[in-house]
Amino acid sequence: MKKKDIKAPFAIVGKIHYTSLKEGREQQERGREAFRIDIQDDGSKTVSAHGEIDDEPMITRDVFSGLNSDLTPQDCFVRISVGNEFRGSAWFTFEDDRCECEVLTSIEGRLSQTVKLSKKATAFGNHAMVNDGLLMSQYNLEKGPGTQIIKDLPLSSPDHRGATGPMLFLVDVAIEYVGKETLTVTAGTFEALHFKIVDVPGLPLDHPEYHIWCTSDGQYILLKATVGGYMQTHYELTELAYVPIGRSAV
Repeated sequence: MKKKDIKAPFAIVGKIHYTSLKEGREQQERGREAFRIDIQDDGSKTVSAHGEIDDEPMITRDVFSGLNSDLTPQDCFVRISVGNEFRGSAWFTFEDDRCECEVLTSIEGRLSQTVKLSKKATAFGNHAMVNDGLLMSQYNLEKGPGTQIIKDLPLSSPDHRGATGPMLFLVDVAIEYVGKETLTVTAGTFEALHFKIVDVPGLPLDHPEYHIWCTSDGQYILLKATVGGYMQTHYELTELAYVPIGRSAV
Protein backbone atom coordinates (compact mmCIF):
# COMPACT_ATOMS: atom_id res chain seq x y z
CA MET A 1 0.00 0.00 0.00
CA LYS A 2 1.29 3.48 -0.87
CA LYS A 3 1.60 6.21 1.74
CA LYS A 4 -0.90 8.49 -0.02
CA ASP A 5 -3.59 5.82 0.43
CA ILE A 6 -3.19 5.43 4.18
CA LYS A 7 -3.92 7.48 7.30
CA ALA A 8 -2.75 7.13 10.91
CA PRO A 9 -2.58 4.84 12.70
CA PHE A 10 -0.26 2.95 10.36
CA ALA A 11 3.17 1.36 10.34
CA ILE A 12 6.18 1.87 8.10
CA VAL A 13 7.99 -1.46 7.72
CA GLY A 14 11.33 -1.93 6.00
CA LYS A 15 14.71 -3.61 5.68
CA ILE A 16 18.22 -2.16 5.35
CA HIS A 17 21.11 -4.10 3.80
CA TYR A 18 24.70 -3.58 5.05
CA THR A 19 27.62 -4.10 2.64
CA SER A 20 31.36 -3.39 2.61
CA LEU A 21 33.19 -0.84 0.45
CA LYS A 22 36.65 -2.09 1.44
CA GLU A 23 39.05 -3.20 -1.28
CA GLY A 24 38.65 -6.93 -1.84
CA ARG A 25 35.28 -6.94 -0.05
CA GLU A 26 33.26 -4.70 -2.38
CA GLN A 27 29.52 -5.48 -2.25
CA GLN A 28 30.07 -8.21 0.34
CA GLU A 29 27.17 -8.46 2.79
CA ARG A 30 28.20 -7.49 6.30
CA GLY A 31 24.86 -7.12 8.07
CA ARG A 32 21.17 -6.31 7.96
CA GLU A 33 18.38 -4.52 9.81
CA ALA A 34 14.61 -4.96 9.94
CA PHE A 35 12.57 -2.07 11.32
CA ARG A 36 9.00 -1.01 12.02
CA ILE A 37 7.71 2.48 12.82
CA ASP A 38 4.18 2.59 14.28
CA ILE A 39 2.56 6.02 13.87
CA GLN A 40 -0.40 6.88 16.09
CA ASP A 41 -3.28 9.33 15.57
CA ASP A 42 -1.42 12.09 17.43
CA GLY A 43 1.74 11.60 15.34
CA SER A 44 3.74 9.90 18.09
CA LYS A 45 5.83 6.94 17.02
CA THR A 46 7.14 3.64 18.32
CA VAL A 47 10.26 2.47 16.49
CA SER A 48 11.52 -1.10 16.72
CA ALA A 49 14.66 -2.34 14.97
CA HIS A 50 16.58 -5.61 14.93
CA GLY A 51 20.11 -5.26 13.54
CA GLU A 52 22.97 -7.69 12.92
CA ILE A 53 26.60 -6.87 12.06
CA ASP A 54 28.52 -9.92 10.85
CA ASP A 55 32.04 -8.45 11.14
CA GLU A 56 33.92 -9.89 14.11
CA PRO A 57 33.04 -9.54 16.86
CA MET A 58 29.47 -9.99 15.61
CA ILE A 59 26.87 -7.60 17.04
CA THR A 60 23.17 -8.22 17.50
CA ARG A 61 21.11 -5.21 18.56
CA ASP A 62 17.43 -4.80 19.45
CA VAL A 63 16.04 -1.29 19.89
CA PHE A 64 12.57 -0.14 20.97
CA SER A 65 12.12 3.63 21.01
CA GLY A 66 9.20 5.96 21.76
CA LEU A 67 9.11 9.34 19.97
CA ASN A 68 6.85 12.37 20.20
CA SER A 69 5.24 13.75 17.03
CA ASP A 70 8.23 16.12 16.58
CA LEU A 71 10.58 13.08 16.80
CA THR A 72 11.96 14.07 20.22
CA PRO A 73 12.59 11.00 22.43
CA GLN A 74 10.25 9.71 25.11
CA ASP A 75 12.09 6.55 26.12
CA CYS A 76 14.22 3.79 24.59
CA PHE A 77 15.27 0.21 25.34
CA VAL A 78 18.52 -1.15 23.87
CA ARG A 79 19.85 -4.71 24.15
CA ILE A 80 23.10 -5.84 22.53
CA SER A 81 25.07 -9.05 22.16
CA VAL A 82 28.74 -8.95 21.12
CA GLY A 83 30.54 -12.02 19.86
CA ASN A 84 27.33 -14.05 20.29
CA GLU A 85 27.30 -13.30 24.03
CA PHE A 86 25.10 -10.95 26.05
CA ARG A 87 26.82 -7.57 26.45
CA GLY A 88 24.16 -5.42 28.04
CA SER A 89 20.70 -3.89 28.12
CA ALA A 90 19.43 -0.50 29.23
CA TRP A 91 16.23 1.52 29.49
CA PHE A 92 16.61 5.24 28.80
CA THR A 93 14.16 8.03 29.72
CA PHE A 94 14.23 11.75 28.87
CA GLU A 95 12.95 14.58 31.07
CA ASP A 96 13.06 18.37 30.70
CA ASP A 97 16.47 18.81 32.34
CA ARG A 98 18.04 15.35 32.35
CA CYS A 99 18.22 11.89 30.84
CA GLU A 100 18.38 8.72 32.90
CA CYS A 101 19.00 5.04 32.33
CA GLU A 102 18.87 1.75 34.16
CA VAL A 103 21.65 -0.57 33.00
CA LEU A 104 22.70 -4.21 33.22
CA THR A 105 25.91 -5.20 31.44
CA SER A 106 28.24 -8.19 31.57
CA ILE A 107 31.20 -5.90 32.36
CA GLU A 108 29.90 -2.98 34.47
CA GLY A 109 27.10 -4.91 36.19
CA ARG A 110 23.92 -3.19 37.43
CA LEU A 111 24.01 0.63 37.22
CA SER A 112 21.76 3.69 37.34
CA GLN A 113 22.75 6.87 35.49
CA THR A 114 21.44 10.44 35.56
CA VAL A 115 22.91 13.07 33.24
CA LYS A 116 21.91 16.71 33.66
CA LEU A 117 21.14 18.68 30.50
CA SER A 118 20.86 22.40 29.77
CA LYS A 119 17.65 21.65 27.87
CA LYS A 120 15.50 18.62 27.07
CA ALA A 121 17.15 16.15 24.68
CA THR A 122 15.85 16.66 21.14
CA ALA A 123 17.15 13.29 19.89
CA PHE A 124 18.83 10.07 21.03
CA GLY A 125 21.51 8.05 19.22
CA ASN A 126 20.77 4.35 19.75
CA HIS A 127 22.88 3.04 16.79
CA ALA A 128 19.98 1.53 14.83
CA MET A 129 20.43 2.57 11.20
CA VAL A 130 16.79 3.61 10.86
CA ASN A 131 17.37 5.92 13.83
CA ASP A 132 20.27 7.64 12.02
CA GLY A 133 17.79 8.77 9.38
CA LEU A 134 15.46 10.09 12.08
CA LEU A 135 18.35 12.02 13.64
CA MET A 136 18.57 14.15 10.49
CA SER A 137 15.28 15.78 11.53
CA GLN A 138 17.42 17.82 13.94
CA TYR A 139 18.65 19.92 11.04
CA ASN A 140 16.58 23.10 10.54
CA LEU A 141 15.83 22.94 6.80
CA GLU A 142 14.41 26.47 6.82
CA LYS A 143 17.99 27.74 7.03
CA GLY A 144 18.96 25.96 3.82
CA PRO A 145 22.23 24.13 3.06
CA GLY A 146 25.03 24.55 5.58
CA THR A 147 26.25 23.03 8.83
CA GLN A 148 24.43 22.97 12.16
CA ILE A 149 25.52 21.62 15.55
CA ILE A 150 23.42 19.40 17.82
CA LYS A 151 24.68 20.04 21.35
CA ASP A 152 24.72 17.37 24.06
CA LEU A 153 23.23 14.55 22.00
CA PRO A 154 22.88 11.48 24.26
CA LEU A 155 24.12 8.18 22.81
CA SER A 156 23.72 4.59 24.02
CA SER A 157 27.41 3.98 23.21
CA PRO A 158 30.43 6.05 22.03
CA ASP A 159 31.66 3.08 19.98
CA HIS A 160 31.17 3.55 16.21
CA ARG A 161 29.36 0.21 16.01
CA GLY A 162 27.51 0.70 19.29
CA ALA A 163 29.28 -2.33 20.76
CA THR A 164 29.76 -1.03 24.32
CA GLY A 165 27.38 -0.38 27.19
CA PRO A 166 24.64 0.39 26.50
CA MET A 167 25.06 3.45 28.73
CA LEU A 168 24.58 7.21 28.48
CA PHE A 169 27.28 9.20 26.68
CA LEU A 170 26.96 12.83 25.50
CA VAL A 171 28.47 14.26 22.30
CA ASP A 172 28.05 17.21 19.96
CA VAL A 173 27.21 16.37 16.34
CA ALA A 174 27.87 18.58 13.30
CA ILE A 175 25.36 17.93 10.48
CA GLU A 176 25.80 19.37 7.00
CA TYR A 177 22.79 19.58 4.67
CA VAL A 178 23.87 19.08 1.05
CA GLY A 179 20.44 19.42 -0.62
CA LYS A 180 17.56 17.56 -2.27
CA GLU A 181 18.17 14.74 -4.72
CA THR A 182 16.18 12.10 -6.60
CA LEU A 183 17.61 8.82 -5.38
CA THR A 184 17.04 5.25 -6.58
CA VAL A 185 17.74 2.39 -4.17
CA THR A 186 16.62 -1.24 -4.15
CA ALA A 187 13.35 -0.27 -2.43
CA GLY A 188 12.44 2.26 -5.17
CA THR A 189 12.96 5.85 -6.31
CA PHE A 190 12.48 8.65 -3.77
CA GLU A 191 12.85 12.38 -3.34
CA ALA A 192 15.67 12.47 -0.81
CA LEU A 193 17.43 14.84 1.58
CA HIS A 194 21.23 14.45 1.52
CA PHE A 195 23.12 15.11 4.76
CA LYS A 196 26.66 14.57 6.04
CA ILE A 197 27.80 14.06 9.62
CA VAL A 198 31.09 15.92 9.43
CA ASP A 199 32.23 15.92 13.07
CA VAL A 200 31.34 14.27 16.39
CA PRO A 201 33.47 15.97 19.07
CA GLY A 202 33.81 13.95 22.25
CA LEU A 203 34.06 10.45 20.79
CA PRO A 204 37.11 8.42 21.87
CA LEU A 205 37.90 7.82 18.16
CA ASP A 206 37.21 10.37 15.40
CA HIS A 207 34.23 9.32 13.29
CA PRO A 208 34.86 9.16 9.51
CA GLU A 209 32.75 11.37 7.23
CA TYR A 210 29.26 9.93 7.07
CA HIS A 211 26.77 10.56 4.23
CA ILE A 212 23.06 9.96 4.86
CA TRP A 213 20.14 10.15 2.45
CA CYS A 214 16.60 10.03 3.89
CA THR A 215 13.08 10.62 2.62
CA SER A 216 11.93 14.23 2.23
CA ASP A 217 8.33 13.51 3.32
CA GLY A 218 8.88 14.39 6.98
CA GLN A 219 9.33 10.75 8.04
CA TYR A 220 13.14 10.79 7.55
CA ILE A 221 13.30 7.12 6.54
CA LEU A 222 16.90 6.17 5.83
CA LEU A 223 17.36 5.40 2.12
CA LYS A 224 21.13 5.10 1.83
CA ALA A 225 24.24 5.81 3.88
CA THR A 226 27.99 5.53 3.34
CA VAL A 227 30.82 5.82 5.83
CA GLY A 228 34.38 6.47 4.64
CA GLY A 229 37.70 6.34 6.47
CA TYR A 230 38.66 3.08 8.10
CA MET A 231 35.05 1.84 8.12
CA GLN A 232 34.21 1.83 4.36
CA THR A 233 30.61 0.69 4.76
CA HIS A 234 27.40 1.07 2.75
CA TYR A 235 23.77 0.84 3.87
CA GLU A 236 20.74 0.69 1.57
CA LEU A 237 16.98 0.42 1.99
CA THR A 238 15.85 -2.75 0.22
CA GLU A 239 12.20 -3.02 1.28
CA LEU A 240 9.58 -0.47 2.36
CA ALA A 241 5.85 -0.84 2.99
CA TYR A 242 3.07 1.20 4.60
CA VAL A 243 0.75 -1.02 6.64
CA PRO A 244 -2.59 -0.01 8.24
CA ILE A 245 -2.99 -0.94 11.90
CA GLY A 246 -5.88 -0.96 14.33
CA ARG A 247 -9.31 0.10 13.10
CA SER A 248 -7.94 1.36 9.74
CA ALA A 249 -6.85 -2.19 8.92
CA VAL A 250 -10.45 -3.47 8.93
